[in-house]
Amino acid sequence: MKYLIINGPNLNLLGQREPGIYGSESMESVVEQLRQHFSPSGVDIAYFQSNHEGDLIDRLHQAWREGFDGVVLNAGAYTHTSIALHDAIRAVASMPVVEVHISNVHRREPFRHVSFISAACMGVICGFGTYSYRLALEALVNTK
Repeated sequence: MKYLIINGPNLNLLGQREPGIYGSESMESVVEQLRQHFSPSGVDIAYFQSNHEGDLIDRLHQAWREGFDGVVLNAGAYTHTSIALHDAIRAVASMPVVEVHISNVHRREPFRHVSFISAACMGVICGFGTYSYRLALEALVNTK
C-alpha cells in the first residue's frame, strides 16, 4: 500500500512558523515518524509540498495515475479558496483523499471555518496537531 501526504502553502515552514498554533516539529520529523510507524504494516509513505496551487493539483493527478491508495491533504490556505482543488479531488474520486489541518480551524478566524475541499474528501481531521496526519493515515489504511 502506498499513500501520499500533500502539504500546501507555508507548510514548508512547519516547526518555525507560528509554533503556538502549528507546533515546533518539522514536517521531515513528522514524515519520518509516520514511516517508522506504518512501515511494519507494509505501508509506503511519500511526501510532497508546494506553495503553488497548480503544483498541488498536478501532484494529486499524478498520484492517481501512479496508483496511490490514498492521499492525506493539508491544503493550507487553499482549503478556503480553491474550487480548483475541489474539482481535482473529485476528478480522482477513486483515490480517497482525507483533508487534514494541524490546528482546529473552527476555533480560529471565521474565514477558516469554510472549506472548499471538504465535500470532495472522504473525511476531515483537524485540531490534533501533527498527530492529525497519523489519524488520517490510520483512517485510509483501515477503510481500504
